[in-house]
Amino acid sequence: MPESTSSTPPGQGEIPVAAHDREIESLAEFDEVVAAHGSLAGFRVQAVDLTDRTDVLRSVDCATAVFLGCPMDPEAAARVRTSGALVFPPVPGLPFDPYRGLLYSPDELFDGLGAGYETTPDALAYAWFQRTRTDGDVFASMLRAVHDDSVSDALDELLVGARVVGVMGGHAMARGTTAYEGAARLGRDLARAGFTVATGGGPGAMEAANLGAYAAPFDDDMLKESLRLLAPVPSFTPSVTDWARAAFDVRERHPAGGPSVGIPTWFYGHEPPNAFATHIAKYFANATREDGLLARCNAGVVFLPGAAGTVQEIFDSATPNYYESRGEPTPMVLVDEDHWTVKHPTWPLLKSLARERAMESRIALVDRIEDAPEALKRLGG
Repeated sequence: MPESTSSTPPGQGEIPVAAHDREIESLAEFDEVVAAHGSLAGFRVQAVDLTDRTDVLRSVDCATAVFLGCPMDPEAAARVRTSGALVFPPVPGLPFDPYRGLLYSPDELFDGLGAGYETTPDALAYAWFQRTRTDGDVFASMLRAVHDDSVSDALDELLVGARVVGVMGGHAMARGTTAYEGAARLGRDLARAGFTVATGGGPGAMEAANLGAYAAPFDDDMLKESLRLLAPVPSFTPSVTDWARAAFDVRERHPAGGPSVGIPTWFYGHEPPNAFATHIAKYFANATREDGLLARCNAGVVFLPGAAGTVQEIFDSATPNYYESRGEPTPMVLVDEDHWTVKHPTWPLLKSLARERAMESRIALVDRIEDAPEALKRLGG
């Protein structure tokens, strides 16, 4: 994400630094800022537990600072308010932190999996969403919006300078199939070529691509073994718990895999996130998630066989390419000729839309998944 400076003059004592550099997202970062500047003026502190930093908060300049969901001693909270800071206190009783400064990890979302998926933070957040999504409570809708904006901010910070390739495809693709193995090899090839793999973060083709990126630093036998270990639990139905445990078993055998991004949503709560995306940007609003996922794929998107969701993603990607609303069109590679010309004949319409426009040279249809990386390269990705 490009650096941007504040649009208003710095406040009294404020440090004039780039906007994202004014965000403090850990206790270590808090200590570094205080040591370097002797001031918190103008900084934004996100979800950092400051109960052990009362003496600091009593003494440093906090003018124009913003504290988002930071636990702190009541006396310290009163002091920073009177010094000109804006304090948004933590919201009790929520299964998620709306002010979080970092993306989720699989370990965080699946914490407590040993007692069953229904006890995990991921499942509890979905249950909260189900209870509040239609009750018309402006406070609940505000919390969802603040959470999703915080996630977007963290995602932008993570992807600064990254060459991101999206891999889209259906959740129904089962472990143990040739298609799943192909998607995993695609993710591995893209990661080894220096791309950051981004998926919708769910099961099926999405999990396979994230698995491939996770396997990229290892030798080829690691992916073969992982595919074998996952195959006995082909789907997240009927048991999300068993499906997730199989993935964590692979991770325990092969820790510290390669990075990738998953961008799922609680809107489709029946689809759990996969454990191979090392960074998970999970949203409540699916529209925000869909647009954000495709907008960040600056090096192109590969579309594997899928149904309605993947068809939607194809045209969500095609529209800004058609109008060049995000600048130069990015590559789009559709995989499986029969699927995209006969079963779901999306390719003829996409080709028709692209005719005589800049995006015409940025779309391709290939029959084999192995041909997708070369197609990306050819199209400029």
